[in-house]
Amino acid sequence: MSQQQTQLMLDNNKEKAQQQTEQWGNGLEFLFSCISLSVGLGNIWRFPYIAFQNGGGTFVIPYLIALLVIGRPVYYLEISLGQFRGGGVLRAFDLAPLLKGVAAGQVLATGASITYYSSIMALTLRFLLASFSAVLPWSSCRESWGSDCYDGGSVNATGKMSPAQLYFEREILHELPNIDQGLGLPNWQLVACLAVAWLIIGGVLIRGIKSSGKAAYFLGVFPYVVLLLLLLRAVTLPGAWDGIVYFFKPQWRELLNPLVWYAAVTQVFFSLAICFGTVITYASYNNFNKNVYNDIVIITTMDSCSSIIAGCITFGILGNLAKQTGITDIGSVVKGGTGLAFISYPEAIAKFEYVPQMFAVLFFLMLFVLGIGSTVGMGSCILRVIRDQFGKRAGPSWALAGALAALGFGVSIVYVTPGGQFIVNLIDFYGVSFTALILAIGELLAVAWFYGVRRFCADIKFMMGIETGWYWRLCWTYITPGLMAAVLLYTLLNMNELTYKGVAYPHIAHVFGYFLAGLGLLQLPGWALYAFYKQRKTEGSFWERLCAASRPAESWAPAIAQMPQD
Repeated sequence: MSQQQTQLMLDNNKEKAQQQTEQWGNGLEFLFSCISLSVGLGNIWRFPYIAFQNGGGTFVIPYLIALLVIGRPVYYLEISLGQFRGGGVLRAFDLAPLLKGVAAGQVLATGASITYYSSIMALTLRFLLASFSAVLPWSSCRESWGSDCYDGGSVNATGKMSPAQLYFEREILHELPNIDQGLGLPNWQLVACLAVAWLIIGGVLIRGIKSSGKAAYFLGVFPYVVLLLLLLRAVTLPGAWDGIVYFFKPQWRELLNPLVWYAAVTQVFFSLAICFGTVITYASYNNFNKNVYNDIVIITTMDSCSSIIAGCITFGILGNLAKQTGITDIGSVVKGGTGLAFISYPEAIAKFEYVPQMFAVLFFLMLFVLGIGSTVGMGSCILRVIRDQFGKRAGPSWALAGALAALGFGVSIVYVTPGGQFIVNLIDFYGVSFTALILAIGELLAVAWFYGVRRFCADIKFMMGIETGWYWRLCWTYITPGLMAAVLLYTLLNMNELTYKGVAYPHIAHVFGYFLAGLGLLQLPGWALYAFYKQRKTEGSFWERLCAASRPAESWAPAIAQMPQD
């Protein structure tokens, strides 16, 4: 062996040793990192609106059932898999090479998610800066808005809009009525906010997992402090209890509505950030023998509590808003998605009698912190996969993280154009939501059926020294993939052409969307063919080679067996 080859081998071993010994400082860092990853913007703006749409208090029943049979089982599976393998999501799927395309598709979906998530952080930062004004700029009508503005409520009988809605759509987004003629030029103020967001994301990623672990103490705790402050303020507002009762008032007939169960399953799925590779990545930095059972219960419980608290806050302040404006139907002042975060919340806060600026600052700072927690997890997942695949050839960690931040910033600029919200909606549907359920089913099949539940449970016992109960085995093998398959079938049968605020997309946008979805889903047959091709020298029939491609790769081994020996 030449001196050059010897040096290259030593460098590769050094790189592997560095990756394999990189761990969380302690168990709390892992716990708070997972909380900051899972408790995100979806808990604040998606859950309250989805619950309101699907039976109010009745929705909590299917939501909790979905949490128990989908959320917790998948979370436990992913943490156990990541901790056992000690690598990123792509390396974790060495347990079933034929389905390695599931991991590749998840990384692509995570890449799509981090770009538009960062644009929402830019909007949040823009509102945060505006909140320091002597008078909140969305609290009253402006002359430039003309007769479109109405101070008395969100939307009155003539179709006029509130100052908060006009401020968001015209002053912040400069939103176009459609994108038939293009997206328009980026808003320089939002571009600057986007740059700040990516500088923070990149800064945390450059410092590595130990730095993000330390940051997780703040990222995981601060949002709860603000949530509790907002909850205390909300319940003391006049009319707040009317709103909270409206939110929790059960509509029992909705339990028989399949749409409610579909909404509950998808809310749990996306709220916990499962099946995107991020949980597996975070777990890979755990001590090999760490017992994560209690962590799973804490994380999933905190996530659900965050959603319910957010619902109480939302409907408490909307109840107050309805009382002040004389609106009898509280549901008429509720908006979903970004509309809840950037229209309904700000409008209600602007009407607070005491220091509305302080509550606005706290609210938007909380949203920004939640965004950091989620995007850092996504970025860590992408970086881990690249380092796993290319090792030292990927370059130093700081350069890799900096390149990811620069690329992410460049791509995200498209979202801060006047037509940017159309693109956010398009990417979220085709690039993330549409493919996520299919990839999630593939993940469960890879672990429970290709690798085998018995073998996986034996790995857990070897790793943590605990037996896996029948509840987890049943969920992984039958209940969870079955429910996800039912949700996927329901989605496909009820799929309508995508619109944004009722406005149709141009044909070219749908072509791009299908290309994006295809890019993620074609990873499945692509990696399967590659795994089968690698068995070309294996003797036997087509079926025997296919079976060989589905068995764990030679590189599959527990993390403890990969540690460098003295």
